[in-house]
Amino acid sequence: MTLKDHFGLLASYNQWMNAKVYEAAGLLSATDLAEDRGAFFGSLLGTLNHLLVADTIWLNRFAEHPACSISLREVIDLPQPTGLDQMVFDDLDRLAERRVWLDQKIIGWIAGLSGDDLELILTYRNSKGMTFNKRYSSLVLHFFNHQTHHRGQASTLLSQAGKEVGVTDLLALIPDENQV
Repeated sequence: MTLKDHFGLLASYNQWMNAKVYEAAGLLSATDLAEDRGAFFGSLLGTLNHLLVADTIWLNRFAEHPACSISLREVIDLPQPTGLDQMVFDDLDRLAERRVWLDQKIIGWIAGLSGDDLELILTYRNSKGMTFNKRYSSLVLHFFNHQTHHRGQASTLLSQAGKEVGVTDLLALIPDENQV
């Protein structure tokens, strides 16, 4: 399996897990979704908004790659987040709609990359204006790891609210292979 194939697996895992998290979150009331449960972004709704915000910020950075200007064009055209704790949507239905759309863009973006594209050094600025030069593949790995980190928090918040997400292991999406 190539590095690009691994990223394709992570993009599918991202979409699968987001669907599970949003399905469980949909069982909560608006009050329960917005309740401050002591998480880094306060509530489950705050955590899910943070994931959307961070993904949007990173995808805009990734769009600077010459191979990504078309696949990420619609993401670039979105209103730019103003902070990592921004509440882009205060209701789950609209947030879920954007999440589904964004996950499709992520899958298409990864599918359009080549192995050589992943070797590029990307120059970007963080939210504090500091400039960094990092390998594209390492940043893509960070992107997916960040999602997993905060979805883990979301799963915990859901569990605390009495809702279970079910199986969350990437292993569930790794296909069996025949030995040679």
